[in-house]
Amino acid sequence: MHDIDFTGEAEGLHPQLIAWRRDLHQHPELGFAVHRTAGIVAQTLAGLGYEVRTGVGQTGVVALLHGGRPGPTVMLRADMDALPIQEISDAPYASQVAGAMHACGHDGHVAIGLGTATLLARHAAELPGRVLLVFQPAEEGGGGAAAMVADGVLADPAPDAAFGLHVWNSLPLGRVVAQAGPLMAAADVLKIVIRGKGGHGAQPHEAVDAIAVAGQALSALQTIVSRNVDPQETAVLTIGSIRGGTAFNVIAESVEMLGTIRTFAPTVRETVLTRLRVLLDGVTNGMGARYDLEIESATQAVVNDPVLAEIARNAASQIAGAHAVGWHPPLMASEDFSEFARRVPACFILVGSANPELGLDAPHHNPRFDFDERVLPLSVALLTAAAVRYLTYA
Repeated sequence: MHDIDFTGEAEGLHPQLIAWRRDLHQHPELGFAVHRTAGIVAQTLAGLGYEVRTGVGQTGVVALLHGGRPGPTVMLRADMDALPIQEISDAPYASQVAGAMHACGHDGHVAIGLGTATLLARHAAELPGRVLLVFQPAEEGGGGAAAMVADGVLADPAPDAAFGLHVWNSLPLGRVVAQAGPLMAAADVLKIVIRGKGGHGAQPHEAVDAIAVAGQALSALQTIVSRNVDPQETAVLTIGSIRGGTAFNVIAESVEMLGTIRTFAPTVRETVLTRLRVLLDGVTNGMGARYDLEIESATQAVVNDPVLAEIARNAASQIAGAHAVGWHPPLMASEDFSEFARRVPACFILVGSANPELGLDAPHHNPRFDFDERVLPLSVALLTAAAVRYLTYA
């Protein structure tokens, strides 16, 4: 099958890819509430001859394609959910839903998934093995991948390998990253509540000022990465929200701080969490306060399997040219594709989608986010070629 012109076939789908993407962009859905999107996906895949299951992980869609002869099973994943952001756009396909938009490219991922499904179905008789397509809800912090895993998405059949793909506006159009090893960070969500003793602003000696304690704690926490993590390792600790106090003359009883920790190595994560507790203990004890700490593990790190990364890079060289395939420093952003990647050998691929000349280079999660739609057929050809290479040579 290596002689098939997947690039030409994908280019032939370009109008349909754009139509899918723009329709989904106009009708964004959040979290698990991707009912319209999942319906379109399920109907399209059934029409292509796939065995389709709906309601997996609440609203996920799973589809199975049988090849013409026995072989392994390869899984391809696309995420479907949008973000709670008000879009700023003059595009004719701008979001029609107030307060929601596809600000991360998942509308493109669904279109790419459907396009890839189309090409693979077209050549099913020539394929060895099976293709398992997974369209996932709630990637944006909702735990959609974990919900699908809990609902048996990796069983019957159990995939032997998995590929995922993300359009990436930090890379120029056509650049492909599919390196072995860590690619995206693990993410933990922090909630710290400092508990003091409220009082009159003019009588601070009778109170324990939770705001003052929080200030000292915040300053202390900034030393964890700079002074406790090996400089050759990577970690981020960010406090993104502080809430406390009600009036100018009232000493706050409590302060809530919300933040995140991003790491790649489990040992580094444990170092950060240990020092976090030690410093909070010290600051609050020293100032007569208490604290509550909640830590939620949001996602694990995305670590690419070296064999599958090599397959993806070879496919990218075939489709985009060797000059387009590059390395990228591991990203501190997180992705719950890791729920699949830590259970099945996997590779997550980034495909550059930015075009500054057309003003299509706003970052992900930005209200002006949009991408060059020429990335759609390129990604379809790439994902199809990667799947075929795996099934043919595994």
